[in-house]
Amino acid sequence: MSRRELYTLFGALMLTMLLASLDQTIVGTALPTIVGDLDGMDNYTWVVTAYLIATTASTPLYGKLSDLYGRRPVILTAIVIFLVASALAGLSQNMLQLILFRGLQGLGGGGLISLAFTVVSDVVSPRERGKYQGFFGAVFGVSSVAGPVLGGWLSEVDWRWIFYINLPLGFAAMIAVNQILRRHHFPTRQRRIDYLGAACLVPAVVCLLLAVTWGGSEYAWTSGVVLGLFAAAAVLTAAFLLVETRAEEPILPLRMFRQGTFALASVIALVFGVGMFSGIVYIPLFFQMVRGYSPTESGLLMIPMMAGMVLTSVSSGFVISRLGRYKWFLVTGSIVITAGLALFTQLHVDTPLWLSSLYLLVLGVGMGMFMQPLVLAMQNIVKVEDLGAGTSTNNFARSLGGAIGTAVLGAVMTAKLNDELAANLPGALAQLSPEQAAGFGRTDLTAVMQSPTVVAHLPEPVRVVVQQAFTDGLDLVFLVAASIAAVTIALTLFMPNLTLRGAKPAVEDPDAKGCEVRAETSP
Repeated sequence: MSRRELYTLFGALMLTMLLASLDQTIVGTALPTIVGDLDGMDNYTWVVTAYLIATTASTPLYGKLSDLYGRRPVILTAIVIFLVASALAGLSQNMLQLILFRGLQGLGGGGLISLAFTVVSDVVSPRERGKYQGFFGAVFGVSSVAGPVLGGWLSEVDWRWIFYINLPLGFAAMIAVNQILRRHHFPTRQRRIDYLGAACLVPAVVCLLLAVTWGGSEYAWTSGVVLGLFAAAAVLTAAFLLVETRAEEPILPLRMFRQGTFALASVIALVFGVGMFSGIVYIPLFFQMVRGYSPTESGLLMIPMMAGMVLTSVSSGFVISRLGRYKWFLVTGSIVITAGLALFTQLHVDTPLWLSSLYLLVLGVGMGMFMQPLVLAMQNIVKVEDLGAGTSTNNFARSLGGAIGTAVLGAVMTAKLNDELAANLPGALAQLSPEQAAGFGRTDLTAVMQSPTVVAHLPEPVRVVVQQAFTDGLDLVFLVAASIAAVTIALTLFMPNLTLRGAKPAVEDPDAKGCEVRAETSP
């Protein structure tokens, strides 16, 4: 593959990743507008939850299908599903339609991210892969900031363009990917699809995510619904593992986990999602509820994290390609991330913006050093025929951990908030006139907090208590997240310091004869 073809393909893959990662963040700031237009306040959280569940559940399937039938048809299918669902979501006339089409959009999005990593791994060696995949990390950083800002702006114009904007970008990516990949042959093997494994895996993931999403909010953690979902997830997982030991072409080849590096990297990805990835979700909440900024403004305030992530993701990728090793980037990145999350436990109502921006910069620097080397570690150790499944396993573990961690940390924060409000709100209400106090008869969240605007206009004694309760709750969240992140330090220290395969790039000069993708074998 010529360098021009590689760069064109790489740009298209970055665009597909941007579409999928952007849709995880762009909808949040526009939800109040969407809910008001479609009159669906009771089900508004499902607009986000449906996409998350569908994305997480479908990720492992795409990896295996691409190993069997090739990258081009599978990634094109994912893009088409994503674009069709985006168009339908923009045309939605009620909340039920929007939720269903967001779920369909998630089915496409589940393949975009993992397959982008996989395709790059097909055309460049692990040694050279770091400097290319470093830019993928930059895409995540950009989407974390651009999503809320773009969502807020488009909601003021017409919220339907949040979905329509995907169409021209997706068509451009689809054309470029198709034109490049159809010129080059990638190994495929026509064998039976593991339908039974898919029938166990997908509902197992759905049951688990529903349990952690509903637990502590829609239902009590000890309710029959939540416990039943956990039990169903456990039974289906056990059945899935049993099926995978007998399947001709398992969705998740268990032989990959016999490699200690792969198994350890999978655990690290899961822990990363639970602690670090989910902890970051709550940073904008501090800016909005405690400092009173709008969702769009809080997105802009995340720029220092994006800058640090882009800088170290790209630069560390080039250094890894030069050195041919990745372990100490993982160790250092996990240390810096743990330090960044620990710094956020020091946030107060009056913390200056420059200081919180510094904390964000530290966190972004650590994430940029950590995320891509972990993917390289997993890709470096698996066999060529398992490359798609191995890559998707990393994304699946991280997404699953993020979903679980977000729900668990949310429960931790809610419990702390309720405790703080119950203890301090009565004293604040005593300082109000009887007419003012009449509106605050309950001490739970729904009575006093609906949005940053509501909090900002509360009577001062109540506002101070609410902001302090949020601060204390978020401090506890970041303390728990930092403690989990510290576990990754120990785990990464056990990673072997292996040399990345491929001392030379697998991309030939455009004038060279017989340009082709060079297959690699596992050491």
